[in-house]
Amino acid sequence: FLGIAFLGIGLWAWSEKGVLSNISSITDLGGFDPVWLFLVVGGVMFILGFAGCIGALRENSFLLKFFSVFLGIIFFLELTAGVLAFVFKDWIKNQLNFFINNNIRAYRDDIDLQNLIDFTQEYWECCGAFGADDWNLNIYFNCTDSNPSREKCGVPFSCCTKDPAEDVINTQCGYDIRAKTDSEQRNFIYIKGCVPQFEKWLQDNLTVVAGIFIGIALLQIFGICLAQNLVSDIEAVRES
Repeated sequence: FLGIAFLGIGLWAWSEKGVLSNISSITDLGGFDPVWLFLVVGGVMFILGFAGCIGALRENSFLLKFFSVFLGIIFFLELTAGVLAFVFKDWIKNQLNFFINNNIRAYRDDIDLQNLIDFTQEYWECCGAFGADDWNLNIYFNCTDSNPSREKCGVPFSCCTKDPAEDVINTQCGYDIRAKTDSEQRNFIYIKGCVPQFEKWLQDNLTVVAGIFIGIALLQIFGICLAQNLVSDIEAVRES
C-alpha cells in the first residue's frame, strides 16, 4: 500500500506538471527530477510487497522465489555500491560535483528540483557544489555582462544565512551578493559548498548512517531467509 501511495504521488506530481500529457518533456529537464524518486521507490516497494505478501498468503512458490531473488539482487547492488563508494571516494566526489552542477544549471526549469536544491542548501547551510560562484553556471545568476536577469551575480534565497527574527523568508536576499567582496559575502550567505558540507555531515553522523544501512541489510537478509524457508516447506509438503 505504501508503494502504491508513492506511485500515486509521483504520477500526481507529473500530472500537475503536464508530463503525462507530454511524455517527451521528461527528457527536457537538464537536471534531476525528484518525482523519479517516488516512482522508482514506489514501484520497487509495490513489486516486493505484492510478491512477498501474495506469495505467502497463496503459498505460491514462484512469487516467493521471485521475492527472494529480487530482494537478493537489491542487497547485492547496495553492497556493491557501498564497496565502490569506499574504494572510489574521489570519483564519487567528482560525480557528486558534476551532479550538483547539472542541477544548478536546471534550477529554474522544474519547481520540484528547485525545492530540492533549496532544501539541501538550507539543511546543510551551503551554497553551490564547492562555493557560491558555482551559481555562475545558471543563466539567471551568472555575472556576465550580457545577462539581463535581475538575479545577475546573485544566489538563491536558500544560500542566505537566516535571521531568527525574520518570520517571512526574504526571497531577494541573494540579489547582487556575489558582486560584493568575499569578506562581505560571509555576512549574508553560506560560503561553504554542499559537497564538503555533505562530507562533514557524513563524518559527524557516520555511526547513525552505518547503523541504518546495517539495519536495512539485516531486514533484507531476514526476508530472504523467511521466503526461502517457506518455499522449502511448501515444496516438502507437495512432495509428501
